[in-house]
Amino acid sequence: MAQCVQSVQEFIQDSFVPMVAVLCSEDAERVTRKNSLSFPELLRPFCRLTSEGHLRDPNNQVVVVKGLRISVTGINTRPPQTPEMHRLLSQAVSVCQPPEGSPANVITAGDYDLNISDRTVKASVPWYSDWKETLTQLSSSKYYTATTPWFETYRENFLQSMPASEHEFLNHYLACMLVVSSREAVPTEQFLKLSQEQHRIQHSGEYTNPKWFIPNTLKYYVLLHDISEGDEQRADSVYEEMKQRYGTQGCYLLKINSRSGSTGADEQMPDPWSQYLHKTSIHNPELFEESAVSNAVENNIGAEEDGLDPSNRDGVSETHPLQLDPPTDAGYPSNNASQSVNNVDVTRPQKQASVTSHTTPTPRGTCLTLNDHDHIRQFIQEFTFRGLLPHIEKNIRQLNDQLVSRKGLSRSLFSATKKLFGGGKVPEKSIAELKNTAGLLYPSEAPELQIRKMADLCFLVQHYELAYNCYHTAKKDFLSDQAMLYAAGALEMAAVAAFLQSGAPRPYPAHYMDTAIQTYRDVCKNMLLAERCCLLSAEILKSQTKYSDAATLLIKMTSEDSDLRSALLLEQAAHCFINMRSPMVRKFAFHMILAGHRFSKAGQKRHALRCYCQALQVYKGKGWTLAEDHINFTIGRQSFTLRQPENAVAAFRHILINDSKQSAVQQAAFLREYLYVYKSMSQLTGDGSLPQLPLPCLHSSQTRVFFGHERRLAEGEKQAATHVSLDQEFDRDLSQMWRELEERVVAVTNRGTVPNTFQPSQSCLNSQTDNLRYPLAVVEEPIIVEVVFRNPLKVPLALSALSLLWKFTLKDFSGPQGSTPGETFTNEKVAASLKETTALNDIIDTQVIPEFTISPEETKVARLKLLPHKTGELHVLGVVYNLDTGEVDDSEGSLAGELMCVRGQQNLEIQGPRLNMTKEEKTSVKYGPDRRLDPIITPPMPLLEVFFINFPTGLLCGEIRKAWVEFVNVSAVPLTGLRVASTHPEFFTFGSAASDLTPVTPTAAEHCSAYKTMAMPPSVATVSLVSPAAFGVTSSDRPVVAEIPLSRGVLGPGEALQIPLWLRGPDREGVHEINFLFYYESTEKTAKLSHRVLRHTAFICASRSLSVRATASRSNTLHGREKETEERLEGEEKTGSMLVFVDVENINTSEAGVREFHIVQVSSSSRQWRLHKCINPVGDKDSKLASRERGKLCFKATRCRAEEATSDAAEKYTFADLNLGGEQIVSSTTPCADFFFRRGLPYEPRRGGVSTGGASQMRRHSLTPQSGTDDGVTNIVKKCSEIELDIIILWKAYVVEDNKQLILEGQLHVALQTIGKEACSLSQKEETQEMVLLKFKPDVPPPASKPSLEQLSHLIKTCLHYPESYDHPFPQKSLCMVPVTLTLSNCSLAQVDVIVDLRHKTTSPESLEVHGSFSWLGQTQYKLQLQAQEVYRLSLKACFFQAGVYNLGTPRVFAKLAQTSAMCETSQQSAMPALIIINSI
Repeated sequence: MAQCVQSVQEFIQDSFVPMVAVLCSEDAERVTRKNSLSFPELLRPFCRLTSEGHLRDPNNQVVVVKGLRISVTGINTRPPQTPEMHRLLSQAVSVCQPPEGSPANVITAGDYDLNISDRTVKASVPWYSDWKETLTQLSSSKYYTATTPWFETYRENFLQSMPASEHEFLNHYLACMLVVSSREAVPTEQFLKLSQEQHRIQHSGEYTNPKWFIPNTLKYYVLLHDISEGDEQRADSVYEEMKQRYGTQGCYLLKINSRSGSTGADEQMPDPWSQYLHKTSIHNPELFEESAVSNAVENNIGAEEDGLDPSNRDGVSETHPLQLDPPTDAGYPSNNASQSVNNVDVTRPQKQASVTSHTTPTPRGTCLTLNDHDHIRQFIQEFTFRGLLPHIEKNIRQLNDQLVSRKGLSRSLFSATKKLFGGGKVPEKSIAELKNTAGLLYPSEAPELQIRKMADLCFLVQHYELAYNCYHTAKKDFLSDQAMLYAAGALEMAAVAAFLQSGAPRPYPAHYMDTAIQTYRDVCKNMLLAERCCLLSAEILKSQTKYSDAATLLIKMTSEDSDLRSALLLEQAAHCFINMRSPMVRKFAFHMILAGHRFSKAGQKRHALRCYCQALQVYKGKGWTLAEDHINFTIGRQSFTLRQPENAVAAFRHILINDSKQSAVQQAAFLREYLYVYKSMSQLTGDGSLPQLPLPCLHSSQTRVFFGHERRLAEGEKQAATHVSLDQEFDRDLSQMWRELEERVVAVTNRGTVPNTFQPSQSCLNSQTDNLRYPLAVVEEPIIVEVVFRNPLKVPLALSALSLLWKFTLKDFSGPQGSTPGETFTNEKVAASLKETTALNDIIDTQVIPEFTISPEETKVARLKLLPHKTGELHVLGVVYNLDTGEVDDSEGSLAGELMCVRGQQNLEIQGPRLNMTKEEKTSVKYGPDRRLDPIITPPMPLLEVFFINFPTGLLCGEIRKAWVEFVNVSAVPLTGLRVASTHPEFFTFGSAASDLTPVTPTAAEHCSAYKTMAMPPSVATVSLVSPAAFGVTSSDRPVVAEIPLSRGVLGPGEALQIPLWLRGPDREGVHEINFLFYYESTEKTAKLSHRVLRHTAFICASRSLSVRATASRSNTLHGREKETEERLEGEEKTGSMLVFVDVENINTSEAGVREFHIVQVSSSSRQWRLHKCINPVGDKDSKLASRERGKLCFKATRCRAEEATSDAAEKYTFADLNLGGEQIVSSTTPCADFFFRRGLPYEPRRGGVSTGGASQMRRHSLTPQSGTDDGVTNIVKKCSEIELDIIILWKAYVVEDNKQLILEGQLHVALQTIGKEACSLSQKEETQEMVLLKFKPDVPPPASKPSLEQLSHLIKTCLHYPESYDHPFPQKSLCMVPVTLTLSNCSLAQVDVIVDLRHKTTSPESLEVHGSFSWLGQTQYKLQLQAQEVYRLSLKACFFQAGVYNLGTPRVFAKLAQTSAMCETSQQSAMPALIIINSI
C-alpha cells in the first residue's frame, strides 16, 4: 500500500472513537451560526485531547489513555441511505487529487530506499540491475506519488459513515450533550425539554436510529454564552444553579463569540475547520457526475470562456501544496488543468485534500478569538476527563460485575479466560460446516452481548488486553451459538486488539481477519463490514512489511458491486507490489491499469488518467507495444473527456509515431480519433499557430536540397549536358573527383594557385556533403527541397496543400562589404490558413502540392520548390500540410472528410556531423552545424547550358569522330572565361587555334573526313615540324584544362555558340565514363559567387579495332654495297638509320558491323627520328585486313637532319607521313596532332624524368668525362638504346549499317622507346598489386644504378664485309685465304674502349658444326679506342681448309666506356650469322 501520513495505530484508534450526540436549542444554534458553523462543527477541530487521561479497570489497574479523539455529531434519526453514502464517498475521492509539490519521489522498496543513492542498494539484488532505470523514472515521475491522500480520505469517510449495527457497539452513542443558550428566559426548562427529547429518541422505540451504547446514556449539560451579546453575570448565576442541579461533573459554561463579526474583520484568524468540514459540506453533485468535466473550475478552458482570468479568479489561489505538478515531459499527458481550491490554511498535514468550490467560501469562526478556541479546547477536555471517561469506567465495572454474577460464574472474567486459553482448546469449525445463522439476533440483555459491549468499551479507552480477552470469550460463545455475524465481528476486533496491545504479547492473528472477511462477504453478504475488515487488516499487514499478503487481501476484496472500492483497493495493491523487498514493478503497473479501468467506470476520470500515466512509466520503451498503445489510447480519451486536448493529442501522437503492431483496422480507428481530437484542440485554441503533426514520419537527415533549374531533355540530335539532378545517387568518390577537377580549373584561372576562399560548387546537398558553410543560391533560380516521408501505419495517408515553411531576411550584396540585414519575412501565418494566398510571392514564390498520398508503410519523397525574387538569407523551417485519412468512403461525403482534415506542420531539424578534430571534441559529444537549409540568395549570375550535337555513344578503339558543341547563355547576365576540364583529356579536342574550322555547321560536315587530307602518291615521307605549344601542350604532361574561345571573350545573354569537337575512341575496349567540367564566370565580379560550373558525364562504349605492335632494330648494313658517293655514305653513317617493323592485327570481332580495315598511312612523330620510306614489297602497298587477319610492315627510319634539329627547334616535333594509298593525311594538324599530344603517356620516363634534348645534350655529356659518376654513365649507356619514336597508324574501317556502307577513320599510337623492345598500342593490363606489409624501418637506399648488360651491348654496332661465295681450287692449294673487313661503329656519344677477340672460345658441338674448321690468320686480339660515333674498319683474313659453308660471325667484341675503367668489359651480343660458301673448283 501507499505510504500513509498516520501510523497504523493512529489510524485504528481514530477509526473507533467514543461517539457523543448533541441536542441544541434554537438560541444555542443561532449563537454558533454567527460563525457559519453548527455546534458539532464548532467543536470538531478540538476533539482530540492533547493530554493523557486515566481510568481504572475492574482489577483496579490504572489505564492510560493517550491522544484520545471523540466524535461529536448531531442526532440524525433518519437511517443512512446507501446511494447517498456512495455519492458522498465518490465526491470525497473526486475532490481529493494528487498533491502538488509534495515529495513524490520516494519509493520504499522493501528495506531499500531506491531514491537516496545507489549505495543503499545491494549490488547482488537481481532485479535491481534490470529495473533500476524504470524505478528511478517512476519514483521521480510527476505522476507517481508515494502517498495517496484520496484513499485516506475515502477510508476516513467510509469508516465515519458506517451505519450502526446490532452486533457491535463501537459506533453507538455513549453520551449526549444538551446545549442551551444563556439568553433563554428559563434555561433549566430548556435543558429539561432537551433531556426529554433525548430520552424519547432512545427509549420510545419510534426510532431505529441512532443507536445508543447503554440505556443509561450520559447527559452533559452545556450552557452556551455569547460574550458579544449576552449578560455574563446572568450566565454565571445560571451556571451556578446548574452545578447545584446536575453536579460539577455534569455541566459546563462555554463562553464564545468574544468579538462581533464586523469589528476586526480584516484581521486574519486561523481557520482550523476547513480541513474537517469538506467531508460534509460538499453538496455539489457536478463534481461527481460526468458533467463535472465541463465545470469552469476543472480547467482553464471554461474559465477563459467565462471571461475570467484563470490565474486570479475571485481572489482564489491557483497554487496549492496538494496539487499535481504540471509535467515537464511534453511526451506524456498530465493533469495540468488549473484547479481552484479554497483559500484555506492547512494546519494539519494529516488531512491532505484539495477542496474545490465555485465561489469564495464563507469565512468561518469570524466571531471567535484565539481565547475562544482555548475555551472550546478546555471544554472538550473537561467533558472527556470529568464526564465521559468516569462514565465509561463505571460502565465497565458494572458490566464486569453483571457478567460475573450472571451466568453463575464464581470467578472473575480473567480467570475464566485463563481457563479458556490454558485448558483443552475446542477446535474451531470451518465456515463451510456452520449453518447460515447470520440472521440470529440476541436480546439486548444477553450475556454474550454484554461481553461484547464490555469489550468495545475497553477498546475505546485503549485497554486492549482486557478488550482482547472479552472479544475472545465472546467469539467462543458466538461460534458455539453459530451466530456468524456476531462471531465475525468478535474475530475482527480480537485481531485488531491483539495487534494494538503494547509489548506485543501475542502475534497478530491474521487468520482471524481472513475468517471474518470471508464470513462477512460470503455468509452475511455484508460487503461494508468486509471492506472495513479488509482496510484494517491490510494496514496492519503493511506495517509488518507483509506486502504480498496485503496485496492478496486487497485484490480479493475487489468485486463488481462497487467500481470505486475496487479501483482504490487495486491501486493500493499495486503500491504493495512496488513496496516489497524485491519490487514487482510489472505487477504494480498491471494493477494500476486495472485500477485506472475501475476508476473510469466509477466516473473518476482524473484518477483513471493518473493511474494510466503511472503505469505507462513502466511499460514505455520495453517493447510491449500493444500494452503501450492501449494505455496511450486510454490516456488520450480520458484527457479529451477532461478537456485536456493537448494531453490527448500527445497521447494519440505516441500511438501513431511508434512502429505499431496493431491491425490496419485498429490503426485507422486510432488515426480517426487522433484527427478528431486534434481538430477539436485547434478549434479551441485558435491562436493561428500550427502545432506539430506526428504523421507521416519525416526523415530530416535524408533531406536533399537542389539549387538551379531542372535539366532540359534532349531535343532531336541535341543532347543536353547531364549536370546534377536529384535523380542521381550521391557518390563520394565522384564528388571528390569533381572537386579536384574544379580546383584544377580554378588554379589555372588564378595563375596556378587555388585561393583560400575557394568553395567547391555544390548544386545538390545531402547528408554526405559538406554542409558546414552556408550554400549559395542565385536569385530567380529555383531551390528544390526533397523531403522524405515515411508512413509507419498500415493505412494510407492523404496529404494536401503541402508546401515549405521559410523565413527570409532581405540583404543587398551589391554594396562594398554587404549592407546590414533588412526586413525579415516568414510565411508561417500565411501557411497556417487553409486559403491559398499569393501575399509573399513577390519575395519568394512557394510551390504548393495539392495532393500527396502515401500508401501503407511506404517511404515517399516530395520535391517542394521555392523561387526567390530578392537577395538575402533564407532559412527553410519545415513543411506544412493538411493531414487526412487516405480512406475513400463515398457514403460519408465530402463534409465528413473536411471535418477529419487537420492542418499542421513538421520542422526540418537536421543534426550536423559529429566534430572530431580537437581533443575537446574527441572527448565530448559535439555536433557541427548543418546549413543545407539555410542558403544565401546572391545577385544574378550567368547560367550556361551546353548541348552536344552528333555525339556518339559507341566508338571503335582509336576512332576519330567529329561532333559539335553548342554553348547557350540562358541568363540575363553575360558570361566570360569559359573553360573545360576533363578526367580524360585524351578523349577530345577543340582543335588548335590555327586549325581550319571549315565546314562551319554540323550538317555541312556530315560526310567529310575528320582529317585534313591532300592528294599525293606514295613516296618518301613528307616531313613537317610542329611545336607542342601550338596544340596547347606546354609541358610533357597532357593538358587537363582547355580554354574555349568566345567572340570578344564574352557570351552575351541569350547568345549561342557552336564549335566543333573531335573525339577519339579510348584505347581500351569497354564502357568508359568521360567527365567534362565547364567553368565560367560573370563579367561582374561579385564577392559571393566567383564562378559557376556545369558538369557533363558521357558514357562511351569502345569496341576493338586494331592491335599494333612495333619493334625497332639497328640496321647492320652500313651501305657498303650501295653504289653511292663517299660523302653520301659518310652522311648516312653519321646520322644513322634503323629498321621499324610494324605488326598490325585486326582484333575486331565484327560486333560493330566492321567488314575490313585499311591501313592508309603510317606517320611518325619524334624530336630525333623520322620514318624515311617503306621497304615492303611493291605489291603490298594497300594493306587490307579482314577480321582476325594480320599484316606486317617494314620501314626505314633515319635521324632528323641537322637543320631540322637546330637549337631553336629542339622542342619541336618532326612529323613524317608515309601514305600507303593515293591520299596523304596531314598528321601535323588538327585533329591528328592534337590527339598525338593528348595521348596517354604509358611510361614514367616520358613525363620529364629524362632529358628532352637531342644530340647537343648528349655531346655535353661526352665533353665532361670528369663528371663520370654512375648516373652519368648510366645515362650515356641508356641513350645508346633509347630512340623516342612514336608511330601513328592511320586507318579506315568499312562498316555496313542499315544497308549503308560507312567509312570510319581513326588513329593508333605506338611509342617506341628502346631498340629491340617491342611496343604495343594496347597497354598491357596491370596486375593487381598484392598487399604489402607495413614497414617500420627505413628501407636501405638502393645501390647506384649500373647499366644493364643489354644496354652495354648496344654501345658498338658491328658489321662483317665479305663475299657471299668464294671459289678456290683446293686440289692445287690446300689453304684458302679470304679477306674480311670488320666494321665497328660507336653508337654512343662518348669514347668507347673496344677489344676484338678472334679466338674460338666456344665448346658446344653445334657451334663446331656451323663454324666448321677455319681459323683467323694474323693478330687474333685487337684493342681499339673509338671516338664518339666513329666508324672503324678492321681488315682480317680467314683461312679455310676445305669447301663448305662457314659462319664468320665468331669474333667476340668487348666494349666499355673509356672513363669507367673499373667496370667489367661486357661482351657485345653476337650479331646474325655471317655465312660464307667456299666452293672447290
